[in-house]
Amino acid sequence: QVQLVESGGGLVQPGGSLRLSCVASGSIFRIKAMGWYRQAPGKQRELVAAIISDGGTNYADSVKGRFTISRDNAKKTVYLEMNSLKPEDTAVYHCYADVSIKAFQRSSSYWGQGTQVTVSS
Repeated sequence: QVQLVESGGGLVQPGGSLRLSCVASGSIFRIKAMGWYRQAPGKQRELVAAIISDGGTNYADSVKGRFTISRDNAKKTVYLEMNSLKPEDTAVYHCYADVSIKAFQRSSSYWGQGTQVTVSS
C-alpha cells in the first residue's frame, strides 16, 4: 500500500504565503508524477500543479507566477510554495502521486486526505 500525508495548510491573510508538503510512503518502486489538486465548496476539483520525474511542471492558469511546485525524489516528497495568496485560493488541497509498486508495472494514482487552506482577512 501507498500512503500520502500532506501538511502545511492553515489560515493566511490575502497576499500571504504558505508551503504545503506531501510525503509518500509504503511499497513504492517508482513515482512517475506528483502534484496537487484543490476543491472549494460548491466547485469542481481542479488541478493546481503537477511535476513529473524529470522535473517537468504544469500549472493551472490561475496560479501561474504565484505558486511553485517542486519535489525531492530521495525523500519522496512534493512541495507547493504558494505566494500572493487570494481568497479564491481557499480550498482543500489534495496531494496525489502516480506510483508503480513493482518494476514493469503500470502506475496507479494515490491520494492524500487533504489539507485546508483558507485565505481571509
